[in-house]
Amino acid sequence: RIPRVFFDAVFASAISACFIPVFSEYLTRKGREPAFRFAGCFITVMGLLSAVLSVLGILFAGPLVSLFADGYDAQTAELAVSLTRVMFPTVLFTGVAFSFVGVLQSLGEFNVPALISVVSNLVIILYYLTLDQQFGIYGLAVAFLVGWFLQAAVQVPSLRRLGFRYRPGLEPRSEGMRKVFALMLPVMVSTWVQPINLTINTKFGSRLYEGAGVSAMEYSTNLYLVIAGVFILSITNVIFPRLSRLTAEHQEGAFRDTLRQTVHGSLFFVLPMAAGLMVLARPMVSFLYGGGEFDAFSVSITSEALVWVSLGMVGYGLQNILSRAYFARQDGRTPLVAGGVSILANILLCMVLTEPMGVAGLAIASTVSSTLYAVL
Repeated sequence: RIPRVFFDAVFASAISACFIPVFSEYLTRKGREPAFRFAGCFITVMGLLSAVLSVLGILFAGPLVSLFADGYDAQTAELAVSLTRVMFPTVLFTGVAFSFVGVLQSLGEFNVPALISVVSNLVIILYYLTLDQQFGIYGLAVAFLVGWFLQAAVQVPSLRRLGFRYRPGLEPRSEGMRKVFALMLPVMVSTWVQPINLTINTKFGSRLYEGAGVSAMEYSTNLYLVIAGVFILSITNVIFPRLSRLTAEHQEGAFRDTLRQTVHGSLFFVLPMAAGLMVLARPMVSFLYGGGEFDAFSVSITSEALVWVSLGMVGYGLQNILSRAYFARQDGRTPLVAGGVSILANILLCMVLTEPMGVAGLAIASTVSSTLYAVL
């Protein structure tokens, strides 16, 4: 979790919310060659920054685990530190892979970016089927590293087909990089909401059921994101480059129409999805996870968390779509303020609800936070 939180907090925002609008503006106003030069410079800078962050994460893995999960016993904490050190280079591989995704989506290619997670998941599944008994949990961590490296590698043929050739460049004072850096801080802070809220929930969850509260939230959130996240993120991946192009072309009417249709269409699917997930939470958790060490108590607390997390599906969907509309306009201030308020609400609700309500309190805090973000 820790390397992904750092990537989501620092680089995901820069790549998705800052790079794509500026790259689209270059394509529209200056043509492909200047746009590709800007992309090469951006990828170089992001690669260097993510490499530095990976080294720092490896060096300070111990304090990071203590910060993220202070309720673990010594043995669990030691294992978490070791695995965190192995997996921190995923930040570098993810930064490169997502930069390639930004280039391809801006050029209208969505099929290959949509398949990159299939590649990494296949690596992990093959590891489970062939090498798990031999290498255990550390082998699994290495399998994640290999999977994330391949996410970048499989995009190279498509980039070459579309005429993109990576040329390393360090021009931090170029027009495009200046725009990216100007946008990065407010956009970065505004996209911290989900990773920071996950971190807050992990910290409080590590104090529940001898640390099992973390697992309950993790399993329920994963199941929730498989259903809600895949649908919503598929939509935002398609509309964000389009909204960025419409902004660059000053087509205000088309921008509003696209946003309105996206919100209406999303609600048409998300509302019944949320209701269905709440009603079927327990049988789904029992069917997908139950058995072996995942006993009746584990099913109970995970399904309880899933019910309350699902209540926030509408807020999760809307805040993802609406924040992209602001980012497409190169405006990070409004999502920044809304995100800050929602994070504070999550902290306060976790402090108030965790002890009396257990994992349900954590899930309610998460739901209120995402809904408040969308409303603001």
